[in-house]
Amino acid sequence: MTTSIDEPPGPPAGVAGRLRRAAVDTRPLAVPAYRRVLAGQGASLIGTMVTEVTIPVQIFSLSHSSLYVGLAGLAGFVPIVVFGLYGGAVADVVDRRLLCLWSSVVTWVVTVVLLAQTLLNLRSVALVLVLVAVQGAGFAISSSTRGAIIPRIVPPELVPAANTLSFTVSNVGQILGPLLAGILVGLPHGFAYAYGADALLFTASLYSTFRLPAIRPAGAAARSGMLAVLDGLRFIGGNPVLMMSFAVDIAAMVLAMPNALFPQAAETRFHGGIGLLYSAVAIGSVLAGLASGWIGRVRRQGVALTCAVVGWASAITLAGFARALWLAVVLLALAGAADLVSAVYRQTILQTYAPDEMRGRMQGVFTVVVSGGPRLGDLRAGAMAATTTLGIAWSGSSVLCIGLVIAGALAVRPFWQYTTGG
Repeated sequence: MTTSIDEPPGPPAGVAGRLRRAAVDTRPLAVPAYRRVLAGQGASLIGTMVTEVTIPVQIFSLSHSSLYVGLAGLAGFVPIVVFGLYGGAVADVVDRRLLCLWSSVVTWVVTVVLLAQTLLNLRSVALVLVLVAVQGAGFAISSSTRGAIIPRIVPPELVPAANTLSFTVSNVGQILGPLLAGILVGLPHGFAYAYGADALLFTASLYSTFRLPAIRPAGAAARSGMLAVLDGLRFIGGNPVLMMSFAVDIAAMVLAMPNALFPQAAETRFHGGIGLLYSAVAIGSVLAGLASGWIGRVRRQGVALTCAVVGWASAITLAGFARALWLAVVLLALAGAADLVSAVYRQTILQTYAPDEMRGRMQGVFTVVVSGGPRLGDLRAGAMAATTTLGIAWSGSSVLCIGLVIAGALAVRPFWQYTTGG
């Protein structure tokens, strides 16, 4: 089901017109179902980010090791790969609303258990890692399904605008969540407060998903189970544009993602500021989203995606050399602005390139890359920090990312020359 939205009259000429064209496109908000998706996503992201900051801080407080923090990334990565791919295949043959709802319930239950283990003072890193793995499975399925819902509830011409709004709201959550986590974990019994806040906020997300209409597949998939997964992977393998869009994101997340290093950096280099470090990227993304009206008008999306990823890695590299907290935050915010642009183009290319009967599986792969990549990045960063130095772990591989992305994009001509609708 899609909703027709009339084109608004053209903006006035002059400065006012240019400002309107640059501002975020809010037309998808006229679609009631999309508003529900956006509201639920905003509430859940604040709580999710509280937990995503609290978990590594709790693990570091128990183990005093960035390697264990990195292992949390590995614990979440495996279920994201398995359930992201399989959940995407299931989303192509069932009611996407119900699948998103029940997988979200799994994530909510894990948050409640995280709260319980804190209240009981179990102090078990192993238990936290197991819970991270289960939570990753629920998140992978719900995320794969939610991404396949958006192109069904908004007109095709508004998909880039809808994705921009979604990413902007997500990044607002990624600002508020870490800042709230930074306050809560500093309180007595702060870990319990943090997990409790996530559980309450996620309840609002469950309600908004429950209110969505049924979203059944437009056409039944020819296969089911792992055969459907293999069909989806073959579809990607036969399309160099899709392959390269995933490849540049993997490079960015694995080689230029410093999140696992933030607890160590806050303790040893900046002597505080954990909330700012975790929220800085999202601050930049939100600011970029507020001035994102131009994104949907760019036709050379392959070039734009490449430039955005290079901008991300360059800013991350420079942030690794910063010795002042404010400078690191500014550079991470610049990286976040580039990340917003790259995220919108990656998602838009995927949603418009694939037919509806493939969208669940495509979103499954997207979830594996977008959510699994940072977890591999956490493992890479934690291992490097344990064996080299914080600076090398932060900036060294980011430079490698820049070279690989530029070389790969230039080598894959269909991707470099890809234009919207082309």
